[in-house]
Amino acid sequence: MGKKKAMLPVEKVDMSAAKYEHQVIKAPNLTGFWLKLFVKILEAPLLGPLFIYFMKKDNKMIELLRHTVIPEAPMFKPEFPPQEPEPGVIILEEDGKPEDRVESALKCLPHYDPASLWNVDSAPFRYWKIRDYAHAYRARLATPSMVAEHFISVMEEFRNKKPPAPLLVSFDAEDLRKQAAASTQRFQEGNPLSILDGIFVAIKDDIDCLPHPSKGATIWMHEVRPVEKDAVSVSRLRSCGVIFVGKANMHELGLGTTGNNPNYGTTRNPHALERYTGGSSSGPAAIVASGLCSAALGTDGGGSIRIPSSLCGVVGLKTTLGRTPMIGSLCDSGTVEIIGPIASTVEDVMLVYAAILGSSPADRLCLKPAPPCLPNLSSSESLNVTGTLHLGKYTQWFNDVYSTDISDKCEDVLNMLSKNHGCKVTEIIIPELNGMRDAHIISIGSESLSSLNPNCYDGKLSKLTLDTRTNLALFRSFTASDYVAAQCLRRRLMYYHMEIFKHVDVIVTPTTGMTAPIIPPSALKFGESNLQVSGFGFNMNIMPLTPSLTCDPIPARGESNKPSRVLHGISNQQMGNKLQREVLNIGPLAKPSSDTMLNNQLF
Repeated sequence: MGKKKAMLPVEKVDMSAAKYEHQVIKAPNLTGFWLKLFVKILEAPLLGPLFIYFMKKDNKMIELLRHTVIPEAPMFKPEFPPQEPEPGVIILEEDGKPEDRVESALKCLPHYDPASLWNVDSAPFRYWKIRDYAHAYRARLATPSMVAEHFISVMEEFRNKKPPAPLLVSFDAEDLRKQAAASTQRFQEGNPLSILDGIFVAIKDDIDCLPHPSKGATIWMHEVRPVEKDAVSVSRLRSCGVIFVGKANMHELGLGTTGNNPNYGTTRNPHALERYTGGSSSGPAAIVASGLCSAALGTDGGGSIRIPSSLCGVVGLKTTLGRTPMIGSLCDSGTVEIIGPIASTVEDVMLVYAAILGSSPADRLCLKPAPPCLPNLSSSESLNVTGTLHLGKYTQWFNDVYSTDISDKCEDVLNMLSKNHGCKVTEIIIPELNGMRDAHIISIGSESLSSLNPNCYDGKLSKLTLDTRTNLALFRSFTASDYVAAQCLRRRLMYYHMEIFKHVDVIVTPTTGMTAPIIPPSALKFGESNLQVSGFGFNMNIMPLTPSLTCDPIPARGESNKPSRVLHGISNQQMGNKLQREVLNIGPLAKPSSDTMLNNQLF
């Protein structure tokens, strides 16, 4: 008796009086033999559910979900209020041709100077942007076939890497040569399909891309789900002339934030081979950070694009739910997952995003999205708009990080935006963040389990990694009432965010609460379960209903105060109430000075 609690109706909550609650996930960090034993306990008929019950109770999930009256109705998919048309943007036609949208996006970008491609003052390595490749192809300085041969030779080297550092789990050299030859011929004939023609792109292993299987980095998914055609997002890129290099490695089934995968080998951070990339889009982020691909497609439901983009020092965009089509992906039936681009620059993210965007008919019906648009970065009006931006900062959340180096460096970026560009930083308070975390874990966990259950009961559970099985054991403990309670919390949290966005344009946080973790040697063979590390990675990525952009990295500096290798993987994240101009407009400004990426290295 006496356990029942009741929340105030959300309209009556005094948001300014909300208290921030620091929360550390209480769970063991296990690898090797102890992880195998732990999974046996979790999957035992009586002992497993009992252990999970007390673990959830220790983390206060039981109290919130089962002892609390939540007065709001459930919200199973985001319900955005009507959006006013925005000034200073270019509207993109969802039903038009992808190559036409890419052309519109190209007109939004600042002036391109080809001379900058060869200005290598003191930089031993620099990322080639999409427009760099496009210029080289059109000026006949290079051909897609030349680039393809270089890529193939690098992949041959990777086969013998010690330690193993697999970027791709499916690669077909002859298919790559065939695509490159077709693109080269189009350039020779003077008929490239778009600015993306001849651009090399990797596809995460949970997105369909012929002729490759979609395994989700498992050892069996391709056996029960053959790939018959490209995913819609891949098809749109293919119509623009993109060259697909293969399927990129990932954390198995996307159920983890480190990128660990014993099935194919764990992708390593290009800037420090002893560290994780972050996950689950580990391969896409690492192959872009290596300089091998201009862009990649990943999926994101709880940071799976943003976390590895941050830890690998590149740019990742998690779009509004439904803005990009999920048809043809393993995670096409949930309420949190999106397909989004990863690239080395914000402008390349914009070009790829323009190609793949376009809501499905079902999403247009239930989500009622506003017309997609991009900021016109080539106009002076765009710069004027930037000076009026209000950046929301929840200081206690902003500073809830593993190391103060992270919050200090991100604070430096806010000061730079304020001083150099006139942005105003406004203090905000977001109530019930811990409830948001629980609601999101239950939502994405329940939806993942629902899609996997038929295969698990068909004998595939034992073929999953120990880490994945640990997560599925937790997800199995969620009840139908837990899921509904989580959707009631989502309505409350959407209300809070819509109230906050009446006063600020974007919410700014560090992308992750910690830097790239070191890979324990014992985790390479059997995996690792470290929910505390996942918690720090997940901490800032718990708003699945709003678009988020992970911006360029903030470098570590050595004793001489010169940029050292980007080991830390510190970056800022901007979140908006829709995929509005502010989220992308601020991205190019939030990047560090031009010398900060000098020592990125192709390993």
